[in-house]
Amino acid sequence: MCSCISPVEYVLENCKEDMDFFNTWIEKGIIKRLSDVAEKNFVQLTYTDAVELLLKAKKNFEFPVQWGCDLQSEHERYITEEEFGGCPVIIRDYPKEIKPFYMRQNDDGKTVAAMDMLVPRVGELIGGSQREERLDYLEERLDELKLNKESFWWYLDLRRYGSVPHAGFGLGFERLVQFATGIENIRDAIPFPRTPGSAEF
Repeated sequence: MCSCISPVEYVLENCKEDMDFFNTWIEKGIIKRLSDVAEKNFVQLTYTDAVELLLKAKKNFEFPVQWGCDLQSEHERYITEEEFGGCPVIIRDYPKEIKPFYMRQNDDGKTVAAMDMLVPRVGELIGGSQREERLDYLEERLDELKLNKESFWWYLDLRRYGSVPHAGFGLGFERLVQFATGIENIRDAIPFPRTPGSAEF
């Protein structure tokens, strides 16, 4: 059993005054929502199972659902909020056609060892994948995608001279802030103002 504390638990324990403010002025019930997420077990399902749930849903989505589509925020939110009652959900084994070439192919030849962690109100919070360590699979995938292998010589050399199974993931920090505060628009969770035409480079 891990004794580490999640960011959500940390916020609930150490930022009570702020959370009371958000609960009063930004999102009523946010403390309960975050407590539920911190206490509930994660649900894990494959992309294929997630698509089947969405196809059975009695809901008209703006973006149509079919196997091979990239799940949109409305699909992710439906899964975590309505299908699983606010539990964090991990979806794994995405179709290789909608993921980058460097993700490790599963034995079925159709999917890759990739995952997304979904949370209520935000959708995807964390995304990750196992990286393809097999040189021949990488070269084959670059050919399938009609990518110039010479442009990726440096990446291929990382595998050519030896590699080990490895993976990586990323957490969207602004999404975490949005999730933990109840702020509606992610632009309001970004610490640096962004306005059109203001970038110097």
